[in-house]
Amino acid sequence: MSPKPLSTSPLAVAVYGAGGHTGRFIVAELRRRGLPVVAVGRDAARLPGDVPARVAAIDDAPALARALAGCGVVINAAGPFLDTAAPVIGAALQTGTHYLDVTAEQPSALDTFERFDEPARAAGVAVIPAAGFYGGLADLLATALVGDGAAVDELTVAVALDHWWPTEGTRITGARNHAARRIVDDYRLAAMPLPAALSDWTFGPPHGEQTVVELPFSEIITISRHLRARSVRSHLSQGSLQEIRDANTPPPTAQDAQGRSAQRFEMVVRARQGDAQRTALARGQDIYAVSAPLVVEAAARMLQPDFDRRGALSLAQAFDARHFLAALSPEPLAVTLS
Repeated sequence: MSPKPLSTSPLAVAVYGAGGHTGRFIVAELRRRGLPVVAVGRDAARLPGDVPARVAAIDDAPALARALAGCGVVINAAGPFLDTAAPVIGAALQTGTHYLDVTAEQPSALDTFERFDEPARAAGVAVIPAAGFYGGLADLLATALVGDGAAVDELTVAVALDHWWPTEGTRITGARNHAARRIVDDYRLAAMPLPAALSDWTFGPPHGEQTVVELPFSEIITISRHLRARSVRSHLSQGSLQEIRDANTPPPTAQDAQGRSAQRFEMVVRARQGDAQRTALARGQDIYAVSAPLVVEAAARMLQPDFDRRGALSLAQAFDARHFLAALSPEPLAVTLS
């Protein structure tokens, strides 16, 4: 089926990479919420045939700009974001379109913050990288605990996945991204010490006690943009890391009507200031699928007439963290703060 012509609705949300695994979840969530959507991608054959669509290669700046014309927000779901973020942001700045992506890649998120804050302000738009499961969710949880701009001694993120069935995009991104991973040490971004540290962590059911390995993703970058923490470290269940490193691990398969896999996750954020400690956690199903309601909630808020944030921002800088999380709980996220 040929793609439908581009919508000209000023409230449309463009999804770049709409034919990919996460992109399809995002398109479905936009439709569920009744938001006009334009599917954009490099291959017409992979784009959904039941929404307006436009083909634009990542190295074709005029086509990217045409694809975003008339759209209020573009969500970039096409990795590796080291290759796609800058071109899509460039088109967004040209067309006055707010930008979101779902990168887990630290170098991409950092590059977006450093390169595009002033240009986004000048263009009158907001640019929000890493607004999905990795990057955005931990940023929201940490900010809900301590407040935007607050100072803490330590922020620790721990993620348990009962399985990690990687998508094709995840494998391509892993092969593309060889940058040294970063943590926050003494209030500054620093290289993660090697070898990666192992420790034990007790999660709730069904995960229980797990060996976790230090493995920071884009949450280090998003949190460090606006929360003043002496130390920020991230950990992932070792078993899920071993799965993703195994070339024989299959991709995710749909197990429910929403197309989600059976994967269960728990993300814990602990904030320590002196002897006082607070904890936030989020539980749910399928880390790829849950990025869709996260980023679509952000897009819906960016389309509101009273949205006035500009520049390069993290998710929790752009929106009230507690209010944002409340909009997603108890489904698709079960969130608790203590």
